Amino acid sequence: MDAPVDVEYLTSTLMELLRTPSPSGRTDAVMQLVGQRIEELGLPFDLTRRGMLRATLRGRTDVVRRAVVVHADTIGLMVKRVKDNGRLEVVPVGSHSARFSEGAHVTIFTDDFERVYTGTVLPLKSSGHTFGDEIDTQGVGWEVVEVRIDEPVESAGDVRALGVEVGDFVALDAAPQITRGGYVKSRHLDDKAGLAACLAALKALRDADLPLAVTAQFLVTIGEEVGFGATHGLSQDLAELVAVDNAVVAEGQTSREELVSVGMLDMTGPFDYHLSRRLHALAGAHGIPAVRDVYRHYRSDAAPALEAGIEARAALLGFGLESSHGHERTHLDGLVALARLLVVYLQSGLTFDEWDRAEHGDLADFPSDSVQPVQMEPVDRTVVPDGAFG
Repeated sequence: MDAPVDVEYLTSTLMELLRTPSPSGRTDAVMQLVGQRIEELGLPFDLTRRGMLRATLRGRTDVVRRAVVVHADTIGLMVKRVKDNGRLEVVPVGSHSARFSEGAHVTIFTDDFERVYTGTVLPLKSSGHTFGDEIDTQGVGWEVVEVRIDEPVESAGDVRALGVEVGDFVALDAAPQITRGGYVKSRHLDDKAGLAACLAALKALRDADLPLAVTAQFLVTIGEEVGFGATHGLSQDLAELVAVDNAVVAEGQTSREELVSVGMLDMTGPFDYHLSRRLHALAGAHGIPAVRDVYRHYRSDAAPALEAGIEARAALLGFGLESSHGHERTHLDGLVALARLLVVYLQSGLTFDEWDRAEHGDLADFPSDSVQPVQMEPVDRTVVPDGAFG
């Protein structure tokens, strides 16, 4: 059954997550916050050695049969070189374009936790009064931007005196806003908006005291943006895995900011035929606005899990996100729709309750022709026109 989603909880949690910097490789603080939220919900959980969080949602099965996976890490920057002019050369952490970092406010973290600095990403030629039209012709790329530190520095020595060194993390400030119309504008909505929706779904289940058909795992990963999110930490008894991430809103995509999207395929291949269609059908049956979509330059936590050898059906649910990895925007309606679909899904049984309980089985029990029938091609499809050979 459906359950009301606490929108105030969703938005306040989202704002907290967005204001906690967590570029891939520097995620301990945000995981502390997520752990506190899970504690408040009364769910048992632990953390792996590197800091992934695993919570258990007890259902009617003795073993964990499904997982919902979402990531807390974001794109970011790292100091590549301290330049002679007192500026910083940076490289991206995760995949994103320098085009969308120009003008961004940043936070620079040194090894001394009390020495944190602010700055701005700027193109090398940033003054039109000095360079004129050259500011429009200098090109786009990490080699033509630098970080200006908000301190009186004019040399590499001045910068090092602050404690700033090669390898320091530089976080792009999120600067979140919620408009009167419900739009959320911020960096790092990928995937903190998805994480907030997941936490809101867990709260809705707890508040309504709804029973779960099977025991589920909630996994929060910390390396998705650099390709190794859900490589470990998952139960080996999983039958189903649902990754929660952004759904690309752009020309040629069906995803929209106010909807939940069911991914059918990304750059790693099709998602599970049966689970994906079942999620879309659950949305339709409960009046949850949802669409199906296909993504090209995209992968999620489902990919590393399958690559690591998890033998489970995998699917993708997403919230519509405009301008992903850039100046991002989504809508609260889409986040609520995502949370509602997770609530409904977690109460449901497995896609095939009997077959999916084991990692393998006999051909006689395999749900093949009954659920995915095909018509065999004719033996001979060749049509030869009369008189063609003589």
